[in-house]
Amino acid sequence: MTKYLGAVVAFMILWNGPLRAQTQTRVNLDAAAIADFKDRVYGYAALQKKLDETIKEPSPDSPPEAFLDHQRALAKLIQKSRAGAKPGDLCRKPMRDVIRRLVAGVVRGPGGAQIRKSLLDEDPGNLRLTVNSEYPDNAPFSTVPPQILRGLPTLPEGLEYRFIGRRLLLIDSHARIVADIVERVVP
Repeated sequence: MTKYLGAVVAFMILWNGPLRAQTQTRVNLDAAAIADFKDRVYGYAALQKKLDETIKEPSPDSPPEAFLDHQRALAKLIQKSRAGAKPGDLCRKPMRDVIRRLVAGVVRGPGGAQIRKSLLDEDPGNLRLTVNSEYPDNAPFSTVPPQILRGLPTLPEGLEYRFIGRRLLLIDSHARIVADIVERVVP
């Protein structure tokens, strides 16, 4: 019996080795994807701040139109500065894969059906948004369930995650433009 037990233990150690290595590799790849994503979004935030500093800030007692004008001017500067921007510039494929796995795990987990339903119910309609496009003033911002938000990397001030149907958007809330889009996030 001890002969067989020793063989089983040896087999389990050998068999588990590749599994452990695979898990470690996945963790390392995900960590690298998240670090790259954070570098990119913080780079975007630095650009946004630099451009915002070139525009005269409305005073606190300015009329509401002045704040909207400021927001639109900032949007135009960012759009000009990122004229060739496309999906994936901030959120590259490895990070998109991390996000999709996270969301899939949440919507397939306990209470996931309700979370998925709430994401799809809050869809503000068939918005044709692209990277650098302005987010329509009359379109509401969807909420991101806390179960998903907890797993996503923290964004710098001025950037927010928002869902539109099955897509996850990175919205620049200061300029009210789309900074990046991740397609097919909600399974």
